[in-house]
Amino acid sequence: MGDAVGTEGTRTASAVADGRWRTLVVVALAELLTMSLWFSASAVAPELTVQWGLTPTEAGLLTSAVQVGFVVGAVASAALTLSDIVPTRYLFAASALAGAAITATLGLVVDSAGAAIALRFLTGVTLAGVYPPGMKLVAGWFRRRRGFAIGTLVGALTLGTALPHLVRAVGGVGRPRFVLLVAAGLATAGGLLVLRVRPGPYQSPAAPFDPRAVGRILGDRATMLANLGYFGHMWELYGVWTWIPVFLAVSFAGRESALATPTVAALFAFGTIAVGGVGAVAAGRVADRVGRTTVTAASMVVSGSCCLLAGFAFAAPLAVLAAFLAVWGFTVVADSAQFSAAISELAESSYVGTALTLQTAIGFLLTIGSIQLLPVVATRFGWRWAFLPLAVGPVVGTLAMWRLRRRPEATALADGNR
Repeated sequence: MGDAVGTEGTRTASAVADGRWRTLVVVALAELLTMSLWFSASAVAPELTVQWGLTPTEAGLLTSAVQVGFVVGAVASAALTLSDIVPTRYLFAASALAGAAITATLGLVVDSAGAAIALRFLTGVTLAGVYPPGMKLVAGWFRRRRGFAIGTLVGALTLGTALPHLVRAVGGVGRPRFVLLVAAGLATAGGLLVLRVRPGPYQSPAAPFDPRAVGRILGDRATMLANLGYFGHMWELYGVWTWIPVFLAVSFAGRESALATPTVAALFAFGTIAVGGVGAVAAGRVADRVGRTTVTAASMVVSGSCCLLAGFAFAAPLAVLAAFLAVWGFTVVADSAQFSAAISELAESSYVGTALTLQTAIGFLLTIGSIQLLPVVATRFGWRWAFLPLAVGPVVGTLAMWRLRRRPEATALADGNR
């Protein structure tokens, strides 16, 4: 009898292990495909600027509108605790399909800035039902190695965010409709794919609507320090991701090299963002072993230093610039998943989805400021030095994570690895 029970237990544990890795692959792929919507319009902003006569502010709003929409969607989701009362895979799928339909409409029908910005806002609203629920799905399957799992998810998100730049580079230069429709198709596939996922053994059951849940999350000191680290990280991240293509376009325009073409610039932009996918996975693996606060602080020190050094790399030889961008792209997002993993470990278990949604809502709200600030700085000082103000975020984030490290609640992080 004992052998039979032991064998059954082994089979159950093996099934859970198989299920969690299968789930991670499926959710990561669905996230990768769906997040191609985020920068789908930003990637073709050079073409849309010419075709529609956009001002620099309007071009920036093609991305900022997504951020605003994401914040509105995330705040509404957090206030209604949607991520914890609606089955997660259905929320993800419905949101992905809605975002795909909106982006297809943008590609097929719209030809003016006002309508485009409005549709980009709605795209952001839908993505609030994709990113945080995806993290909750993965967290429900991983108790140990959660940092690696969420890091893999953020790595997939990063690659998805970069995909429109790759699509543009390999056939979309001068063809904005093509890039937008490809992104819509990818998101549709992602929304359908996630329906294959089922809840994990560590996912809390659907919780009742509780209007006081958000107040408890905001009042928890350790949780808010983890959030503050994330906010500093986000101030830098989307400023870099949004404007690195423009930084590169201006840099390449002043070069005489035969390689300094729009296609190569687009590939550099893709590579800068995409290498962050490797950084997110690698940082997740290391953070599970040496600690979340250590990895996040180290990442922000390096990426914040890159904000200060970008002006010196601007006119450097292409090989040097490529190496610099690889380091920056790797570290600028390497820490992202670890803030989310920390929230999943520190927050009230029944409302982890709400806590993650609230974290991303405030973080993305801050990105609106950095995205809109950089063109103002560039107008005065040039794109060469435009990234300097972003260094403030990593400084604040690093200080917050070192303060969290000294709190007793930090023992809940990564099985005691602070």
